[in-house]
Amino acid sequence: MFGKAVVTDMINRSAENEADRRSFLKAAGVAGLGTVGGATALGAMTDGAMAAPKITDGAILNFALNLEYLEAEFYNIAAFGTGLKNNLTGGKGKKGGVVGGSAVPFKTPAIANYAREIAIDELDHVKFLRKALGGAKVARPAIDLQSSFTAAATAAGLIQPGQTFNPFLDEDSFLLAAFIFEDVGVTAYKGAAPLIQNKTYLEAAAGILAVEAYHAGIVRTALYQKGLYAQAQAISDARDSLDGRKNDDQGIGTAQVANLVPTDKNGIAYSRDPFQVHNIAYLTDKKARKGGFFPKGTNGVLTTSANQRRKKG
Repeated sequence: MFGKAVVTDMINRSAENEADRRSFLKAAGVAGLGTVGGATALGAMTDGAMAAPKITDGAILNFALNLEYLEAEFYNIAAFGTGLKNNLTGGKGKKGGVVGGSAVPFKTPAIANYAREIAIDELDHVKFLRKALGGAKVARPAIDLQSSFTAAATAAGLIQPGQTFNPFLDEDSFLLAAFIFEDVGVTAYKGAAPLIQNKTYLEAAAGILAVEAYHAGIVRTALYQKGLYAQAQAISDARDSLDGRKNDDQGIGTAQVANLVPTDKNGIAYSRDPFQVHNIAYLTDKKARKGGFFPKGTNGVLTTSANQRRKKG
């Protein structure tokens, strides 16, 4: 069995806040150890002053769980016509429903198979993270799979103001919508990896990152094969306009030169921090707590976007 100090350290790293930590310590029979290893999301006293809040592993995993809820709902509805079962949606924070979505009438068998495989993977990610977080897991927040895509497509210039973009209309629309998610998921996990302290959780996050990268590669390749270069670039530019001043996001290339693997000059994928990810999820370059795909915000500690507005001139 693990020693009390080890158990306490594991609990401190997985609990999302002080209340969770105390509850877990009591359940583990180590409540008397007090604040051993007590790094919590509420911060710590340093030289008589409150230090900046420390981000726990639980907070990072719940940040990821919000994204996995979104992806799992999108892909499962698209592939199978139904979203998550009720027993996979409860937890801390305000539980919300899902608006929009229907099974996609795929015409290409291979793309239909891609969608089904990705849907199952995303469902497994939700199950895994919920199990890893235990009682600290957050509930599925309200998710918009309808007006959010129209807003995103309008911002990217794929449609004109007043028009509607339905990502479930056909397989091309589905692939373009999936492109919005997949690259963001890869950069989100890479950006979160340095913040994870528990090696077991870090290994799991690295495994999910690899799967998301496989998914992104599938989507980018399918878009390339269909010649949807301009549309993909428009989405990439729209993401870039939301997440900060750096021009990191990349399209899929042109008919002459493919860019299926977006990397820097060293062949390394780039990162986004949780704030930047929320900028894209909320479809805003301003500081916000809700909007876009999460009309009432995400659940947990990491729930805000940042002010990314570029200075004029």
